[in-house]
Amino acid sequence: MMGKVVVSSFSLILVVGVVIGVVAVVQRGHEDGAQISSSTKNVAQICQPTDYKKACEQSLSNVNNTQDPKEFLKAAILATEEAAKKSFNLSSDLLVKASSSDNDTRMSLEDCKELLDDAVQELQASFSEVGENQQHTTKRRVAELQNWLSAVISYQQTCLDQFGDPNSQYKTEMEEGMVDAGQLTSNALAIVDAFSDILSTMGLKVNFGGSNDTSRKLLSVDEDGYPSWLSASRRRLLAVDLATLKPNVTVAADGSGDVKTVTEGIAKIPPKNVDPFYIYVKAGTYKEYPTVEKKMNNVFMYGDGPLKTIITGDHSNKTGYKTMRSATFAALGEGFTAKSIAFENTAGPEGHQAVALRVQADMAAFFDCKMDGYQDTLYIQTHRQFYSKCSVSGTIDFIFGDASCIIQQSDIVVRKPMPNQLNTVTAHGRADKHETTGLVFQDCRIIAEDKLLPEATVVKSYMGRPWRAYSRTVVMESEITNVIQPEGWLPWTGDQYLDTLEYLEYANKGDGANTDKRVNWKGFRIITDKKEAQQFTVEPFLQGTDWLNKIGEPYIAGLVN
Repeated sequence: MMGKVVVSSFSLILVVGVVIGVVAVVQRGHEDGAQISSSTKNVAQICQPTDYKKACEQSLSNVNNTQDPKEFLKAAILATEEAAKKSFNLSSDLLVKASSSDNDTRMSLEDCKELLDDAVQELQASFSEVGENQQHTTKRRVAELQNWLSAVISYQQTCLDQFGDPNSQYKTEMEEGMVDAGQLTSNALAIVDAFSDILSTMGLKVNFGGSNDTSRKLLSVDEDGYPSWLSASRRRLLAVDLATLKPNVTVAADGSGDVKTVTEGIAKIPPKNVDPFYIYVKAGTYKEYPTVEKKMNNVFMYGDGPLKTIITGDHSNKTGYKTMRSATFAALGEGFTAKSIAFENTAGPEGHQAVALRVQADMAAFFDCKMDGYQDTLYIQTHRQFYSKCSVSGTIDFIFGDASCIIQQSDIVVRKPMPNQLNTVTAHGRADKHETTGLVFQDCRIIAEDKLLPEATVVKSYMGRPWRAYSRTVVMESEITNVIQPEGWLPWTGDQYLDTLEYLEYANKGDGANTDKRVNWKGFRIITDKKEAQQFTVEPFLQGTDWLNKIGEPYIAGLVN
């Protein structure tokens, strides 16, 4: 009897243990399933605004179950960075493979390698921006990410633009090799663009490490009249009187300065410069091709006036230079500022693409400057740019690129082209609908040069044409003379991009401002709401109150009227 009782008790204990184990496994399975379900749901919500959902979901699949949306954002950017690195490595491999190819192909691949390296660097900066402890509002942090990710898309597009032969096998290989990077960049930008909505849908809040008080007074000033957020180095930059300033280096062609060329002056800039570095370029004509490199930050270059201090060159497509490399002057370093200088390309209309000034620098500003050329004069390549009281002249697409750019109180001068050519002032290159880029003219004059005046109504001139699918150009509170055709805008090819572009006009005046005969495109509109026009002013469009202030000339903070 005792043995049987013991056996029965053991069996009972065993059965109970198995049941408890099964219940625990089932319960744990339910918990795991709930976690998986929750994680899948979060990924689906995060990826909802993207255009490439499968790629998005795969890129976020390794994120552990978390209620911190920053982790999803970091994963999206990290996946994009890894894909961009593969594209960069591909350009390096193809460059070796093309060692015996024609010069045009090799130059194209070299440009791709440089541009994709820039893309990787800016994705790394974007990744860091998500988790850094800075005193930025969530809105401000999102704007920074939008700026950088938009630039990455531009770098990828520009890489492909460099190939002169559209049927080049190397272009095809690069295009195919950048598919993942392109899709993931677009996805990351879409997620950032919709971040506030995503948080609301998920019922979550995010803390980037800084203040999330969106009511913070960005325009508050200290006792000296400077914004409270302005760094000490930038404060010194703005407070300087150029007439009494002792520059870090003086450039003088006649030998009366520290160096004779602008290139030599730029070479004096310390690597990874933090404090403002002042370069004074004395009156003279400097035929050279200087570049303020990406590592050269906070450079302030000023001259004796755009009629006296002239940096000139004549590189062009016709003479064998890719458009990006034809620039007389290139500004790549963050925070570059120029005042009272002329940048010109004298290749003439027969030179075809011939850039006078190429600007890739973020937070770049130009005051009282001239940019003279014909086709492709001013290349607003990427990032946030501002121009005030300048003059820009040219013929075909003479202000082009994919920056977020505002040009204020400036003369936009249409020149006489070659016979049978027409003129287009702009060709904005926004390629993805999630990019925050665009070109804005505010309180400007669109006029004809003297040589063109007798033929101003005969030579057909337009305010722009769409270089890429989501081209965005805004002309507001400006004077448009009769140099511009009544239609206002020109297609690129047939009806390509006419539904997706964004061409806007607001409160313009002059003989060419009448909109009765404007193009009948889905993407063209007349702005009637003042609040809509305000979104294209300095603060909302460029986050300009964080980096612009009086540098010799005032700027318009909002609308003129």
